[in-house]
Amino acid sequence: MAEKAGNVMKDVEAKGFNPGLIVLLVVASLMLVFLVGNYALYMYAQKTLPPKKKKPVSKKKMKREKLKQGVSAPGE
Repeated sequence: MAEKAGNVMKDVEAKGFNPGLIVLLVVASLMLVFLVGNYALYMYAQKTLPPKKKKPVSKKKMKREKLKQGVSAPGE
């Protein structure tokens, strides 16, 4: 009787999918969906959103740059 119970347990264990494999497939598929979704949103945003505005350069910085280049700043 104990032998039959042992064989039944072995058969049940051998027939099913490996739980580790199932977890790996689920996690990998979720990561793939996440990455593909991010890429799709990025491409959509590149096409639809206007380009970022550049920060205005301060007068002090502009004066410093002109002095570096050897051009006298206006008003001096």
